[in-house]
Amino acid sequence: MKRVWMLIVIALALVGCAAELPTATPAASATPASAAAAPTATAPLATATALSAPALAVRGTIAIDGSSTVFPITEAMARLFQQRAPNVNIQLGVSGTGGGFKTFCAGETVISDASRPIKAAEAAKCAAAGIDYIELPIGFDGISVVLHPANDWATCMTVAELKMIWEPSAAGRITRWSQIRPGWPDQPLELYGAGVDSGTYDYFTSAIVGAEGVSRQDYIGSEDDYLIVQDIMQKPGSLGFFGYAYYREFQDKLGIVAIDNGSGCVAPSETTINTGTYQPLSRPIFIYVRRSALTQPAVAAFIEFYLAHVADVVPEVGYAPLPPRAYTLVQQRLERQVTGSVFSGGSQVGVSIEDILALEDQ
Repeated sequence: MKRVWMLIVIALALVGCAAELPTATPAASATPASAAAAPTATAPLATATALSAPALAVRGTIAIDGSSTVFPITEAMARLFQQRAPNVNIQLGVSGTGGGFKTFCAGETVISDASRPIKAAEAAKCAAAGIDYIELPIGFDGISVVLHPANDWATCMTVAELKMIWEPSAAGRITRWSQIRPGWPDQPLELYGAGVDSGTYDYFTSAIVGAEGVSRQDYIGSEDDYLIVQDIMQKPGSLGFFGYAYYREFQDKLGIVAIDNGSGCVAPSETTINTGTYQPLSRPIFIYVRRSALTQPAVAAFIEFYLAHVADVVPEVGYAPLPPRAYTLVQQRLERQVTGSVFSGGSQVGVSIEDILALEDQ
């Protein structure tokens, strides 16, 4: 039976000293109980800048919701920003990309984290509510297919094999590793992955199964990637997927699957994601901001701070940054308050950093 986890909401409080980038954890209860604490990341340039710059005399509340993939970036940016603006209360939710757009288009949040572009139906709901938004690409992710560390046979899988596992007709039928490839052990296959409100689920199903939002449903799903990590670490027959940052944080306790898309086995890494060789599971990630909210000094200051320092933070939390020119174009999009999406809607499989540059330059 599929397990659905409730929305986790965190009010980010000012930390006393942010000389080190905090580990991104949605809530203490959601941290894998069996995992040792992740090592503290080296402080990015943004940290030193935030601490040395003058304090901002802004106050207010900023409500953010959305993608668990983008969560570590936005959480880090929020904590760094609060070194400059201690009177700003940032409320950060993690309900998945789809869940985030629901609250965003209902006017309940002013920023939405997203691991895929907004869908046409979501855009229509925003339009009906009178909500104009600015789409801001912030980096690249590579959805990681992960295993229990004891699994020493499935270190590389083809896209066709992943489709065999995840397509709707596999439900109740493909249940053992031996059914996937001859010679693999006759052991139970236990599946974990992003919940249906997640942009990661949308993108994974589009890239692997061939249709967004279409897959077998007899898997354990969650919008909280830390819970998926915990399950996979504890289940020897497990296979699951989530954003690369979560794999990198727990890579000493997880196995990784290289993907053969027809050109040999390629594992996710900052290099393969950045160069676009990790396909078809590399994808752009975004934040969306309500245009009318930019009249609020706290929101305007936070978004400006975010774009000024996100290139430093993105690699620190485990994703690939865009090229400097792309960030310049994104900054111009904000300054001109260009609304709407440059994408056709929903998951865009195979989009490269060069594509982002071309789209932003239009």
